[in-house]
Formats: sequence, structure tokens, C-alpha cells
Amino acid sequence: MALATVTPPWAYTLQLPQDPRGPGIARATLRTVLQVHGMRDLIETAELLAGELVTNAYRHSSAPYSLRLRGAGRNRVRVGVWDSNPVIPDPFGGGIRDEPCALAESGRGLRIVRECAESWGAYPIRGGLPGQGGKVLWVECTDRATPDRTG
Repeated sequence: MALATVTPPWAYTLQLPQDPRGPGIARATLRTVLQVHGMRDLIETAELLAGELVTNAYRHSSAPYSLRLRGAGRNRVRVGVWDSNPVIPDPFGGGIRDEPCALAESGRGLRIVRECAESWGAYPIRGGLPGQGGKVLWVECTDRATPDRTG
């Protein structure tokens, strides 16, 4: 009789200062975490998704923000980014505005996230101490080549 291997749940939170180097630090941390947990096949997609979310937090908030990584199954990771700005952007809030023009310098990142993520969402953070409100944008990605056998 073979014993089933149970992988304990894991989660990491990285607090990032309002600093232009923050998104790069977040991507490097994500690569390391996924390598350690044997999820190398997810690195490219998860890094793209996390990079867009943390860059959005850096650009659209004026306070520190955080990256949260959580195992969501054998071949699945959830990436969440909290920031102090309470406004949930249209691509995550349900409304989709017109596509940005071809020469626009911004406006495509979160649409790309929605196209590349397995699932996505957002929720407001209310209450608590001053500076602890805001929102969380999250995405999940999976290695589609390997079945996710959770439970």
C-alpha cells in the first residue's frame, strides 16, 4: 500500500515600499518561491501576471503595497496584490471600457492579465486602521499540461 504524499499549504507575503524597484523585487521573489515549490512551469506566466499587478499597485497608489503568493493546488498558484487605493480598475471590476488606442502608453496591462490568467478577481478592503483599506487584485494560473489533483 502506497502512502499518499500530502503537500502542506503554503503562503508568502512580501511587503513592498513605494519604490520603483519594488516590481522587480516582487518578480524575483515569485521566481524563487515557485522554484522551491517545484512549479517551474508556472514561472513565466505567473511572473507576467504578478509584474502587471505590482506595477499597477506601484503606479496607482501612494503607499506601500504587498504581494501574496499562495499554493492553490498541486500545479496552481494564486497571486494577490494589495494596495491602499480603493478603486478597483474596470478590467477587474466587471466593466470593460473601450480598448486603448494602438499608440497609448498605458491601459493594456490588466486586460493582458485577464487573458493569461486561469481566473481572476478583486475585492475591497474596508475598515481597520487608517492606511489598511484599499483593495486586493488576484489571479490564479496553472500548468495546463499537468492535471491539478487537489484533495
